[in-house]
Amino acid sequence: MNPSGSKTKNTANYTASRSGMINSGNTSQVYKLDASYFNKIPLFDSLSRGELNLLAKHISCVKVKKHHIIAKEGDKGDFVCFIADGKVDVIKGDQKGNEVVINTLMKGRSIGEMSLIDNTPRSASLRTQTECVLLKLTKKSFDMILSQYPEMGIKILKGLARLLSMNLRKTSGRLADYLD
Repeated sequence: MNPSGSKTKNTANYTASRSGMINSGNTSQVYKLDASYFNKIPLFDSLSRGELNLLAKHISCVKVKKHHIIAKEGDKGDFVCFIADGKVDVIKGDQKGNEVVINTLMKGRSIGEMSLIDNTPRSASLRTQTECVLLKLTKKSFDMILSQYPEMGIKILKGLARLLSMNLRKTSGRLADYLD
């Protein structure tokens, strides 16, 4: 079941391909989103109920199997995901080519948010640690929201700025601890 408890059919399907990347397909379970779920995601704190309902129309709900790659470090980023259920590992390659898990994200967290605001390659790989339910917003949909609903888009951008600032502060703190 989805966050609102209802299953739907005949909507856009997304599933993990053999390589694990999220692609269009016909074999995944697709869920109808309830806008109240977004209240649990800090990025959307400032959105009204109507804006949350509009956002829900632009987000795909995807079920991804355990150990699938959602995105690869260095690839072009064209979507952000919000974890509705499960755990996702953030992985960086070290100088020797080894994979290093630098963080594990859980329900309510976002992944790939930088791809909505810049056109640089993914800074890390994302792999599901468990079976996951992800809410996917494409850059194309986000850009459409920005152009057609600029006030809503600005609220989301401010939320992204807060989130990225918080992540930078945490990373800076960890780096300072490491250097001591």
